[in-house]
Amino acid sequence: MEYNTEREELIIPEYGRHVQKMVAHATNIEDKEERTKCVNSIIQFMGQMNPHLRDVKEFTHKLWDHLFIMSDFKLDTESPYPLPEIEKLQAKPSKMDYPKKKIKFPFYGATLEGMIAIAQTLDDKKEKEIMTGMIANHMKKSYLLFNRNSVNNETIKLHLAQLSNNELKLAEDFEFIKSDTVAIRSINTSSTHKKKFKKRR
Repeated sequence: MEYNTEREELIIPEYGRHVQKMVAHATNIEDKEERTKCVNSIIQFMGQMNPHLRDVKEFTHKLWDHLFIMSDFKLDTESPYPLPEIEKLQAKPSKMDYPKKKIKFPFYGATLEGMIAIAQTLDDKKEKEIMTGMIANHMKKSYLLFNRNSVNNETIKLHLAQLSNNELKLAEDFEFIKSDTVAIRSINTSSTHKKKFKKRR
């Protein structure tokens, strides 16, 4: 019995071993006309694996690129698209720098600090108060996700003052969103996800 560990390594596993064998066979066909027919048949077969994308130009280009890659660029046939560049395929992606910005309150997230920075630049007093209120309620929602117990509104005010260097002030008649409202929304959202998951199963 022949095991996969003893066979030739698959170059692009998503197409399976049969397609790779077909490509190897086409590469060894000496007659150009017969080789072209074989290659076109392979492309059609590869496209049948994703029939909804088969006629999309970008997808067809991808199939031809994969065909040449699986042949180790030894397949001598005409392609309707430029051949993929070996240098680009072998090139390693540049290293991405990990964000080094320190977040003062991690449970609020980095986006909140950006929202506060934008609110601080607003000149219109009314608009600034409205956005400050939205930020405060967003902070309360985030805090309750981090700590499911009720949070004191004074804690949110204190954190808002610290994050904005005391620049953002809530309106005198501002009312925080109620903790139980946030909790009910969280439960309803969780129940909806569970129902969708059960249907999928």
